[in-house]
Amino acid sequence: IIIIFLKYSFVNNLSVCQQYTVLLLIFLTLCYALTSNYLQWSKGIDVKNHQPNQTYPSQGFNNSNETTEIQYHLAYPRNYHFIMDHTEVCKAKPPFLVLMVAVATYDMAARDAIRRTWGKETLVKGELVKTLFLLGLPGGDDAEQKQQKLRGENLLYNDLIQSNFMDTYLNLTIKTMVIMDWLATRCPEAAYAMKIDADMFLNVDNLVIMLKKPGIPKQKYLTGLIKENIEVLRDKDSKWYVSEELFPDPVYPTYALGMGYVFSNDLTEKFVQASKAIKPFNIEDAYIGMCMKKLGLKLTAPPDMSQFKAYFKSYNRCEFSQVITYILVSSEDLLKYWGDVKRPGSPCQS
Repeated sequence: IIIIFLKYSFVNNLSVCQQYTVLLLIFLTLCYALTSNYLQWSKGIDVKNHQPNQTYPSQGFNNSNETTEIQYHLAYPRNYHFIMDHTEVCKAKPPFLVLMVAVATYDMAARDAIRRTWGKETLVKGELVKTLFLLGLPGGDDAEQKQQKLRGENLLYNDLIQSNFMDTYLNLTIKTMVIMDWLATRCPEAAYAMKIDADMFLNVDNLVIMLKKPGIPKQKYLTGLIKENIEVLRDKDSKWYVSEELFPDPVYPTYALGMGYVFSNDLTEKFVQASKAIKPFNIEDAYIGMCMKKLGLKLTAPPDMSQFKAYFKSYNRCEFSQVITYILVSSEDLLKYWGDVKRPGSPCQS
């Protein structure tokens, strides 16, 4: 801009006053562009720690069929690239079910507990099941040291997938969309997938039994603990605050709680494409609900709605043997309850 300005000034012999006027116009134009970009994202996405790919499209995919204009780049997952990846996971034999765990970079205790419990289940009711952990980038002054530990952990377990967005709570929508992108591009032949949080008790046997029931759709299917007519929280002190600028409607569309929802794998590419035209906000499960709405699709209630549960009042072995999901307080609880549910003997004996 400066070079053009100097050339323009020299050729046209602008006066000092005219030069100042042109410089002011350039300055105001730049301020407007930067301010517009900031206001668009700053109230619900972690802009400070946002690290998108520098080029679009990324990851070397064939995007020749992607004709929809991208309006909202921040949650569009192909603006990012994978730092740690496992492209071979689904090549030998496509899994029936892929469990994609959204977990914080620092939470190795949660990952280890899952590896020792429901994450070690690889053949369930005759069906192949894969469990993988999706991470963003660690932050802080010791970020490189943390990254080295993650690389070592991945060499040991071969189950970490990492993308180049900052791993923060506000970026859960980005993390979820990166999960969808990985499934769509690395494991498209899997029948079903589940996005699940790291603080969950998951009864994989019951989940596979449910998915194999007659009448369960193989396409355009999403189920879980379904919520309807949930009001958007406008309290700025709330963890789930969303501004009217990011989401103007007072009520969210129907969605499944992000603790753990299951979907047919054909939806993943559809979600990726839908994200081009949906303004991102920081409630990831409601964002997927927006994707379903944009696609003109409805969520499906599970065959037994009591199997998808959030919190429990007290541990009961029989009850835990019958559910699919429960939110836990700690990794220690997962190890304890899993060991009890799996011990010999009928869990519902009086």
